[in-house]
Amino acid sequence: MRKVYTALAGLTLLALVVQFYFAGVGAFDRPLDDGSFALHSITGMAVIPLLSILATIAAALARAPGRLIGLTIAPLGLVIVQALIVMVGKVLSDDTGATTPVSLAVLGLHALNGMATMGVAATAFRRARLFMAEGAATAAPAGAMPAR
Repeated sequence: MRKVYTALAGLTLLALVVQFYFAGVGAFDRPLDDGSFALHSITGMAVIPLLSILATIAAALARAPGRLIGLTIAPLGLVIVQALIVMVGKVLSDDTGATTPVSLAVLGLHALNGMATMGVAATAFRRARLFMAEGAATAAPAGAMPAR
């Protein structure tokens, strides 16, 4: 189960890397329309949360420490913050839907929170790999060298 957990933690991190790519695709799409960020939205609102939940379940089944389980579910919480940032930014736009300096200041937090989410996922993946290695070392026969 530790391997499954580590794989899911790695896929969560990979999905976040792809998420940044899709944000770039959307930002440079011309003409800019509602579909420009479709892949970014789907990945952020469906793929990353699903992977985060599955990785957390796998971590619990693998009997990972509580802090590691909490770190593994953290990307889901940060994705919720992402959605809230966008909602608040839209509320702070003017009556025509155009952005204002205040809404742009809030919406800029979306990118910073995205970087934080990637950092959390990277830390969770690194610790998942250590957790998997600990399990492999424990399961090795006495005197055997752990695989590298």
